Amino acid sequence: MNATSNETTNFSNIIKKSVLENFASDISIAKILITLAMAFVIGLFIYLLYKRVFSGVLYSKSFNVSLIGMTMITAVVIIAINSNLVLSLGMVGALSIVRFRTPIKDPTDLIFLFWAAVAGIVTGAGFYTLAAIGSVVVGLILFFFIKKASVDTPYLLVIHCQDEQSEQAVRTCIAEAVKRYNLKQKTVTNGNIELTVEVRLKDAEGEFVNKLSGLPGVHNAVLISYSGDYVS
Repeated sequence: MNATSNETTNFSNIIKKSVLENFASDISIAKILITLAMAFVIGLFIYLLYKRVFSGVLYSKSFNVSLIGMTMITAVVIIAINSNLVLSLGMVGALSIVRFRTPIKDPTDLIFLFWAAVAGIVTGAGFYTLAAIGSVVVGLILFFFIKKASVDTPYLLVIHCQDEQSEQAVRTCIAEAVKRYNLKQKTVTNGNIELTVEVRLKDAEGEFVNKLSGLPGVHNAVLISYSGDYVS
């Protein structure tokens, strides 16, 4: 009975010692600087990649800069959590009540936000190699797939024409000038037909819009780049 009790006590002491050894009351300045420098480099890498692969309508520099800040701030939080047991428990409780209500319109932005947070966590925990290699691999994958998808960027073509004859001429011109097209919306009023068409261009220019505008019965033609989401 005593042997079993001693073994249980020893095992409990080992667990307590192993847990407490992972926390320190003081943090070395060198570790803080190295961690922050590593978090900044990874955050800068995320910043440059997001700027390079962004394919939306309006680029937000403030959002992109926030990716660097999130990486570094998360790393600081993890350093604090990893250095003090009491502080870690209190900080976990405090962070659990934080709510972010900024809407994320593009799923790609959510990926970059999550990436910045995870990179900060891993860097703050001291796994610098994992953070660096993981960021490079994730960055290459995102760059390859996002840039490959952006080659075939969809556009919205909005045309106002006069009658059915001009509409047929417009459809014929579009069919000859683009890879493929899909009619999204058609609005007919007295003396005016409005067509909203999703098109995939053969080239990156879109000179055919000038030709469309010169067709008889066509009032105007507007080519708009968009993300692929359409609400009628």
